[in-house]
Amino acid sequence: MSDTGTTSTIKRSSSRSRAPRKPKKSQLPFAIAALVLVSTIGLFLNSRDNGTAWLLLTGLAFGYILQRSRFCFTASMRDPYLTGGTSLTRAVLIAFAITTIGFTAIKYGYFSKGLPIPGMSYVVPISFATVAGAFMFGIGMVIAGGCASGTLMRVGEGFSMQILSLTFFVIGSLIGANHFGWWKEVFISKGTSVFLPDIFGWLGAVVIQLIVIFLLYIAAEKWQDIKANQSS
Repeated sequence: MSDTGTTSTIKRSSSRSRAPRKPKKSQLPFAIAALVLVSTIGLFLNSRDNGTAWLLLTGLAFGYILQRSRFCFTASMRDPYLTGGTSLTRAVLIAFAITTIGFTAIKYGYFSKGLPIPGMSYVVPISFATVAGAFMFGIGMVIAGGCASGTLMRVGEGFSMQILSLTFFVIGSLIGANHFGWWKEVFISKGTSVFLPDIFGWLGAVVIQLIVIFLLYIAAEKWQDIKANQSS
């Protein structure tokens, strides 16, 4: 038998052995039901409190963007070590650059008018608590396979592992809140707060932060190229 005949025989036999694919069930009814449910809840909340309805819409939009883009802060830090890919890392850096400009404009607007600068309560001292928290949270994110936002997004997708992660995320947060007073007294209160505009001025702070972000972006690109060359 010729090679052509053998090849055609193999193709026919393999095509017969394949099970026919089941048509995918339409999810349109579920989408319509979810839209009606969310709209009803939004109208109910809007009749009582406009702010709550706005938070619902913002959360839904944010969750949709996370789900479609697979955006995850954990992956942006983990992928360069595991796979060598830095696409998410660079996406996070771009997000940092945009928010740097946006939040600086908002804060400077208040500062120039002599008003209290919003968000200053988040300028907290850097201490051993920062290192310990980052270390524990980093380990937890890698084991759970996602950060807080990624975990919430995957819970919505029905991942049972992420439901377990979210449960212990809440438990750990409660334990941390219960012990926060000790950490604040022993470590946080002895740390130093750093607000870049106080050191470099508003323009200098933005320029320096954008330069650091740009250098990290270039480093991420170089790292991906190095890993790609090593694997090829």
